[in-house]
Amino acid sequence: MVNLQSRSLRVYADALEYLDQTRLPQAEEWVRCDSPEAWQHAVKRLAIRGAPLIGLSAAFVLAQYAARHPQSEWQLVSDRLRATRPTAVNLMYCLDAMEACFAQGADALAERAKALFEEDRALCQRMAERGADLLASGDRVLTHCNTGALATAGVGTAIGALAIAKQRGIDLHVYVDETRPLLQGGRLTAWEMADLDIPYQLITDSMAASLMAAGKVDKVMVGADRICANGDFANKVGTYMLSVAAHYHQVPFYVVAPYTTVDPACATGAAIPIEQRDGAEVRGATGAFGGVVWAPSDAPVWNPAFDVTPASLVTAWVLDTGVFDSAAIARGEHLRGWR
Repeated sequence: MVNLQSRSLRVYADALEYLDQTRLPQAEEWVRCDSPEAWQHAVKRLAIRGAPLIGLSAAFVLAQYAARHPQSEWQLVSDRLRATRPTAVNLMYCLDAMEACFAQGADALAERAKALFEEDRALCQRMAERGADLLASGDRVLTHCNTGALATAGVGTAIGALAIAKQRGIDLHVYVDETRPLLQGGRLTAWEMADLDIPYQLITDSMAASLMAAGKVDKVMVGADRICANGDFANKVGTYMLSVAAHYHQVPFYVVAPYTTVDPACATGAAIPIEQRDGAEVRGATGAFGGVVWAPSDAPVWNPAFDVTPASLVTAWVLDTGVFDSAAIARGEHLRGWR
């Protein structure tokens, strides 16, 4: 019996099932995950992805492990989970919350994981509604990577705003960045746009600036994996160049994320750890592309999973707690009430 379910996660008493996001859009395949090792493998190959979903699924994996193993092992497992994806701070937030319950026993961990899941669902709704308030009929919105229900427990972050706008009868046209090198936009966001019945066009990442120059983009909305105290933020690589192009062409640039993505202890973007991934993702021969290789097999590769956008290039930060402009960020208003 499923205890909890989102678009890409099913929670049972003793295991998880995740929608394998490497198989989309060709197939909707659910895979059982019943150990920390299975979770780590799924996260590293991006079968489970999206900063909020990574954190939430880790919480359930830890709770289910705790129900079967002695308390002396819990911290070691939590540390291993924590090291799996270093950039996305939602993972750290969820594991911190779980570790705070260690003294209360395994049942408390199960309840805390459930509470985190329900919290994320509510956060998604609130930030998506705030984001939708910034949209008007006729807007042409550019997105990057995937920020929808696939990546969260709820309606999503930036794509969540588009979904709420659709529910309100706001007519949009969405440009979907393919998001190199693993095409999360092309594979996942395009799939979600079709599912939401929102008109869209898929573009390569290198086409975005030309679209702005032609006056065809009214707003850019992206998600985040970590937001610093000063407003700098990390997101899927390619976000920074979008912000530069948007700034030059005077296109509003919004980052949409829950408060759990804010890291008050991280002063600036320079302090964000950036995950480096396998060069095969850039050369080819990864599972997502059916083994096709388009570069020399020994080509040296630099493959950061994320880049950092400075606060000076952001129009506003759309959080569940409010919409903050640069002046509000400078005053630290996005940090007030951080739990």
